[in-house]
Amino acid sequence: MLKIPSTWNRGSEPRFADAPGRGDTPTTGLMRPGPVGFNPPLLRTKGVTPISMTIQAANVDAQIESAEIIQGKMSEPTGPYVIAWYADTGKLGQPANLVFSGHLDYYDVGEAVFFHLSELSAGDGVTITGDDDEDYAYTVDWVRTYTQDELDETAVKDIVGATDTEQITLITCSGEFDFDHGIYHDRTVARASRST
Repeated sequence: MLKIPSTWNRGSEPRFADAPGRGDTPTTGLMRPGPVGFNPPLLRTKGVTPISMTIQAANVDAQIESAEIIQGKMSEPTGPYVIAWYADTGKLGQPANLVFSGHLDYYDVGEAVFFHLSELSAGDGVTITGDDDEDYAYTVDWVRTYTQDELDETAVKDIVGATDTEQITLITCSGEFDFDHGIYHDRTVARASRST
């Protein structure tokens, strides 16, 4: 750390360093110019963690939790009314495809957080609040249901793959419940793009 002696006084005139006569250029030291203006514009912080989501058209008003993708498999949300965000896919304010999932229904509960996701239409709004207390608005581009047979490697890359613009992908179960295996095989997916 540079320690300036308490006896040093810059005064109103610039102080030049003594040039030893070898052609060294004197410097103005601390008199270098700074940024123009007293109130430079604030830059938007990138990389904001999402904490809640509302979708009026799908009756969603829920908290968001961080989840992992382990060996290519998305971990499930921990409860019926919480939305999982896969942190490896990006953060709010970044040109990325943020991927979220929520349960369609839940044992002993019935309808869960994304029960009405399939009812969304292009143009519907999605609002995500970040940990910076700002709202990030998105507009639904499309909604599609994929059968198990359609969920090949190419389709999965299209659904959860990276994008070069700010987008979100919402995923839930759909189709008939397979009681033998205790799962849904089909998925409903909604894609939305940043609007404000």
